[in-house]
Amino acid sequence: MERALEGLLVVAIEQAVAAPACTVRLADADARVIKIERAEGETARHYDQAIAGTSTAFVWLNRGKESVVLDLRDAADLALVRRMVARANVFVQNLAPGATARLGLGAPDLVERHPGLIAVDIVGYGQDTEYRAMRAYDLLVQAESGICAVTGTPETPSKVGVSMADLATGMNAHAAILEALIARGQSGRGRAIEVAMFDGMADFMTMALLQYEHLGREAARCGLSHAAIYPYGPVACRDGEVVVAVQNPGEWTRFCTGVLQRPGLGDDPRFASQVARVANRLALDAEMAPVFALMSRDEAVARLEANQIAWARLTSLPALSAHPALRRIEVPVPDGRTIPVPRPAARGDFRPGPVPALGAQTALIRAEFAA
Repeated sequence: MERALEGLLVVAIEQAVAAPACTVRLADADARVIKIERAEGETARHYDQAIAGTSTAFVWLNRGKESVVLDLRDAADLALVRRMVARANVFVQNLAPGATARLGLGAPDLVERHPGLIAVDIVGYGQDTEYRAMRAYDLLVQAESGICAVTGTPETPSKVGVSMADLATGMNAHAAILEALIARGQSGRGRAIEVAMFDGMADFMTMALLQYEHLGREAARCGLSHAAIYPYGPVACRDGEVVVAVQNPGEWTRFCTGVLQRPGLGDDPRFASQVARVANRLALDAEMAPVFALMSRDEAVARLEANQIAWARLTSLPALSAHPALRRIEVPVPDGRTIPVPRPAARGDFRPGPVPALGAQTALIRAEFAA
């Protein structure tokens, strides 16, 4: 599985998170990914200097790639890029809207010239919408798409604490490329693909949007709780919190009988259905809180486990660093060390390629793709 894309050539003019999050998955599957950077390096190299002078974000998303420094404003370098693309299987870019089109590197133009190419334009907003020229950073797209409207506390809308819009876009682009590769294997034809950040976030908002459009109900911001399921969130024990999740009638019955040890509570009309529990969550909190307040976290977990109720801890970053479920891989970094990073999902044991120093392969690639 890890070598599924061996022999595939990917050329990427990419920066920040969205496109690199796509192409690192291709590199992990043994595609050859050539990353084109400007002289000072792409944006994400400089977010911090935590690892061998390179940012944590860059180390995370650029293992296994080759780095070539080129100036796209220089005619000779642009001609070199065009020769690289002519031999590529996949081309990915996420520059500002219209930038690659002005260089003759927009996805539709490239596929017209190279019918077998899969060319991907990662954009903020659909290029057939009036938002096509809008700047699109992760926070801005989370805000514009409604994600922030349903995230946070009743008083304070919030963004998701990781770059969800960027990461979802990279995953959507990765999936679209794999689909296009399968289709090309059947037809021999490539494809021009547009992946918009806003589309990915709007898709995530479908349930909340349909509830508004068909029920007239706006999703509430509930902090660590759930807008449509209850109990589904943290409960306070005498020495800290535990997160509980009760989703179906059987779980509700076991929760009342075995965890709260209040069997009659399950039939209380205020709490007898999921809709009723959500509507009366404050009243339900008043019933649950005294029970959990008398228990330690370990005692609460024991009761939840005994009654097959799902639970979790609120894991801090120090706790995540030592989490027993955290699986890691060792990634070589430019100073010769290897560092452990979380193993990507769906990967077994594999050896990732190194994080490239800026321009490490420039001379070799200039020679390889010389006119």
